Amino acid sequence: MSSAFQSIADAVHAAETIAILSHTRPDGDAIGSQLALTLSLRELGKRVAAWNESGLPENLRFLRYSELVTMPPPEPSAFDLVIALDTATQSRLGTTLNAVGSAKYWINIDHHVSNPGYGDLNYIDSSAPATGQIIYEFLRSQALPFTHEIADALYVAISTDTGSFRYPNTTARAFEIAAQLISAGVNAGDLGHHLYASYPKRRILLLGELLRDARFDAEDRVASLALTRQTKDRYQIKPEDIDGLIDSIRAIDTVVVAIFFEEIEDGRVRISMRSKDGRVDVSQLCTELGGGGHVLAAGARARGSLEEVSTRVLERVINEVGRSF
Repeated sequence: MSSAFQSIADAVHAAETIAILSHTRPDGDAIGSQLALTLSLRELGKRVAAWNESGLPENLRFLRYSELVTMPPPEPSAFDLVIALDTATQSRLGTTLNAVGSAKYWINIDHHVSNPGYGDLNYIDSSAPATGQIIYEFLRSQALPFTHEIADALYVAISTDTGSFRYPNTTARAFEIAAQLISAGVNAGDLGHHLYASYPKRRILLLGELLRDARFDAEDRVASLALTRQTKDRYQIKPEDIDGLIDSIRAIDTVVVAIFFEEIEDGRVRISMRSKDGRVDVSQLCTELGGGGHVLAAGARARGSLEEVSTRVLERVINEVGRSF
């Protein structure tokens, strides 16, 4: 770890202009990691651009200085260094790739086991429950600037990717870091309120409709929700409103695999999968669809109608669950 972190630090210190990118449809880990690293490197006097194709989600605007994360500009720029965070495949960086006209060096920092290592320097730690934990270890080990706002951003990153420290990926080290962040000034209750108790009404109305039409297969071991573009338009749903809705069916006692199908643009379907048992590796299943992720949490995008894709994917998952149980 120390030698890899030293190599990353050397690249950072040598660069004057740095772009920090994260995946489309960003979650708390992507934005929290991106914001924390951006703030630290700006404290070093670096010129840092923090870009995400989708911009800053509404539900994370409470983080101080979060407005630094923006959509990429239409005209490309050259950088000494580009750092991709929490992004399993380079294509998921979306339009930020076009905004980087040229870069002398690419660093890829991630915790997804399916990451192929597309940087000049890759730091992939699949044992870390969140990319935010890797950024914490990096900043602390290299004695880089660490402010209260950085601590808040990293707490959000780790909390959201561990399901508020409930998911099986939660490690003793994650709790230790959370304690250290709280000692550094993080108000866990305040951040928890923003993250888990401040949902817009439209999200709850949507959830009610989705649960009404939830599908159960394989003796209730497989549960799925399907969201049409028409329903999204009716409730004026934003991408961040959908995050975490899959947990409502994942929490059912009989369910082993939960799947969320979302109809998106260009005749495609976004697929999120969650497994509660390592015998069903959803990362492998999603890799077959051109996606990836973790053993217990993964995703993909597939071309076809919502009905076509859901039928095909459910058949594959039902067969896998039947083979494993």
